[in-house]
Amino acid sequence: MLKRAISLGLITTTLLLAACSDGGSNTSGSGAGGSGAAGGTGGTGGTGGSGGTGGTGGSGGAGGGGGSGGAGGAMEVDPLVGIGTVEEVQGNFMFTEGPQWNPATKTLLFTDIPANRIYEHTPGGDITVFREPSANTNGLAIDPNGLLVSCEHSGRRASRELANGTLASIADAYEGKKLNSPNDVIVHSNGTVYFTDPPYGLADPGLSELGFYGVFRVSPGGEISLVADDMERPNGIALSPDEKTLYVADTATRELRAWPVNADGSLGTGTKLVTTSPGPDGMAVDAKGNLFVTTSVGVEVYSPAGKLYGAIAVPQQPSNCAFGGEDKKTLYITARTGLYRVTLQGAGIY
Repeated sequence: MLKRAISLGLITTTLLLAACSDGGSNTSGSGAGGSGAAGGTGGTGGTGGSGGTGGTGGSGGAGGGGGSGGAGGAMEVDPLVGIGTVEEVQGNFMFTEGPQWNPATKTLLFTDIPANRIYEHTPGGDITVFREPSANTNGLAIDPNGLLVSCEHSGRRASRELANGTLASIADAYEGKKLNSPNDVIVHSNGTVYFTDPPYGLADPGLSELGFYGVFRVSPGGEISLVADDMERPNGIALSPDEKTLYVADTATRELRAWPVNADGSLGTGTKLVTTSPGPDGMAVDAKGNLFVTTSVGVEVYSPAGKLYGAIAVPQQPSNCAFGGEDKKTLYITARTGLYRVTLQGAGIY
């Protein structure tokens, strides 16, 4: 049930941020995120000429005689405009993570890692245990067949829950060596599974058999391949709406990296998109391709080109977020001991 409402603050892009450790500190800020200015309106074109081109969001004037009107630039909409109030859905968990909307059941799934549980939040507002034990599952995803994919910390694998309720391993080793501690996962519509593998679930990073912390791809046929082995703490992962770009956050370096996705699910060369505030973790993407990245200051919102619009302040440091609701306009946020939600004007993607 809904416990209380928290006033929302939007954090400006000029915040001075203190450095933090991998886990970050429970901080939040307030203020207003900037909005792009409206583009101008182009003038009327002369005879046979074309109208002037407006600025961002502007429209060209009508062409005189046989001429055509000029085309205005595409309107850039600030995804934080019209945002609602951040509400606490439920508290008193141990450490929440892995929010994932299930469109088939119209419920939100999320995890509590140390409690060894996956929870389900129903449309009626109830929160019940979905799976226990969960092998200290962190990230969740739904595959094209509607099956739940999990990143098991203590199981050291990515698994899939089959229709009969049994769990099948997607990947638990690479080149004969056990994975570290699969953390977050995303599934392409063609069935390709991408997941991150930092050491957070290991009692001691020295227990890593691989000797690196990677990003992996598993083809629809089950073949595992390495995407990246040069990230210090690969963590949150997401796909763009057209599934042509894969994003991964590195918690240690604060780097958000992007890879082009080929038609067969393989990846091109990755590039750095942006440096976030300290502690980037899980993320979600809206229908316009904007990235909602959880950090030590809240949920930072970036354009596909890396422009920072601002951040959504959350009472506790967030760990992950996901869009949900039938209209896809509710952003669910896991944050330490709580589950929160906020409504946006624009829709996200599941």
